Amino acid sequence: MPILVEGLGRLEYRGYDSAGIALQRKGRLEVVKKRGRLGELRAVLPKRHTATAGIAHTRWATHGEPSDRNAHPHLDASGAVSIVHNGIVENAAVLRAGLAAKGAVFTSDTDSEVLAALIADVFAGDLLAAVRHVLCGVVGTYGLAVLHRDCPGEIVIARNGSPVLIGVGEREMLVASDAAALIAHTRQVIYLEDGEVARLTARECHISDLAANVTQREAATLPAVIGDGDKGPHAHFTLKEISEQPDALRGVLRGRLDRRFSTARLGGLNLEPRQLMAFRRVKLLGCGSAYLSATIGAAMIEQLTRLPADAESAAEFRYRNPIIEADTLYLAVSQSGETFDTLAAVQEIQRKGGTVLGIVNVVGSTIARQCGAGIYLHAGPEVAVVSTKTFTNTLAALALLALFLGRMRDVSPAEGERLLDALEALPDQVQGLLDRADEFRRLAARYAHYNRAYFIGRGAGYGLAREGALKLKEVSYIHAEAYPASELKHGPLALVDPDTPTFAIVPDDDLLAKNLSSLAEIKARRGPVVAISHLASIGEADALVTVPRSHPLLDPILMLVPLQFLAYYAALERGCDVDRPRNLAKSVTVE
Repeated sequence: MPILVEGLGRLEYRGYDSAGIALQRKGRLEVVKKRGRLGELRAVLPKRHTATAGIAHTRWATHGEPSDRNAHPHLDASGAVSIVHNGIVENAAVLRAGLAAKGAVFTSDTDSEVLAALIADVFAGDLLAAVRHVLCGVVGTYGLAVLHRDCPGEIVIARNGSPVLIGVGEREMLVASDAAALIAHTRQVIYLEDGEVARLTARECHISDLAANVTQREAATLPAVIGDGDKGPHAHFTLKEISEQPDALRGVLRGRLDRRFSTARLGGLNLEPRQLMAFRRVKLLGCGSAYLSATIGAAMIEQLTRLPADAESAAEFRYRNPIIEADTLYLAVSQSGETFDTLAAVQEIQRKGGTVLGIVNVVGSTIARQCGAGIYLHAGPEVAVVSTKTFTNTLAALALLALFLGRMRDVSPAEGERLLDALEALPDQVQGLLDRADEFRRLAARYAHYNRAYFIGRGAGYGLAREGALKLKEVSYIHAEAYPASELKHGPLALVDPDTPTFAIVPDDDLLAKNLSSLAEIKARRGPVVAISHLASIGEADALVTVPRSHPLLDPILMLVPLQFLAYYAALERGCDVDRPRNLAKSVTVE
């Protein structure tokens, strides 16, 4: 039991609404589960327990509201089978109706409970065979762990679309959806692949597919650092991770600045120059902040390579039957490397013969393994639900890629050197912004009482405005929307008033005059304006945040930091849970 509770604690950062444990002991299964934080569960757990097998889960609701009865683990009506499940059973209603016709009784509103009832219904002494039989009729995704009261010391697990890995310990086997839960006990892991099931005992594991074909796979070794549960001197993980950005940037740049040829060094792409030169278009895919970073990265790539580049939501991409072109380089951006929609997009591209590289932070993650090549972000563990340092490192990684591809084409050595100089200066420039945290806290306090806000920008500034709006709404629950500054007069100005501040990205670039005109339009309608700019003064702004200059392609990284602080301190002013915003999860492994 202590191992299970510790493991749940290491997964708290992913976001959840309830937690529970099932323990196998003396021919019965004992389940304890509670809505809320892990502390609520700890308070009702027995002080001691002699169980030698168990499963535990932190749930993020997809079916059924957060409650004790909807929490995992689930039991069948007889109490014989207990399951924990990540994913969605798409044909749950049909399966439930079939079981109800046979007299089955359900106690939750979840799709997951159906799996426990189905397994109990077909069990005939062999738990692995029962799980295989049931999963052959299940449509959807699952990371599944199953106990049966008549199978002491045995856990059956299965994977389809949701991550599952086995930890190989000393006279013990462990299973988790995230390596962070295992690292305290073992660094030897086996990654389960889609369509595989496994029977675990304390000393061995047997892996096979749904047709009972046996799979042999060697264990891999986890990196020494997977997760960090220590906030150090910081009040929140969010603040800690904002503060770690200079070191994170040094990590993504380390060993990748090639001064000899004025380019980037990216050996992990596993593509020859002739292959890279054959591409005529670049497509970036991601979800949430990863998608927004991809929109900025696409502008970088297009600017330096003169190849058409664009970004698209991975979830939308996979459902529109996309045309996959052999001369397009696809980039899958996912900080966790487990985002289900992005993984599905990668698999769709590969099925149709496309070339796709991963831009991910977590070594050994599913997307990293599926792509087999790409760029690791090296940002270190990110515990807070919202993305901060991984977003920054994604932009830096995409800038490196843009430089690498650009130098193969028309970017001069002199321009390459200018970008390398700017990249090298970034960590210290970001540190300079971190040193101004008190200034940003006062700004946030000034605007935290508003219940809605606009963010505007042009070009890459629009992508940055979207990230600023997303951060503010995620952690402070202020209704924030982002628009291209050019679109204000085409509708959004209707909502501008004294109670709707606008946060404007105003770099000192070729579009400065147009951006200032947009601010004037807002001020004419008595809307408060906060500008993030290189300029020392902007008459149209009620408040101004001045940021240092960099290479124009890297300006978004520096302009991002004040927006991160704004969201963080506004959330504190409003009494929000900054590290674990309501309704959100860190790693979205369901559709």
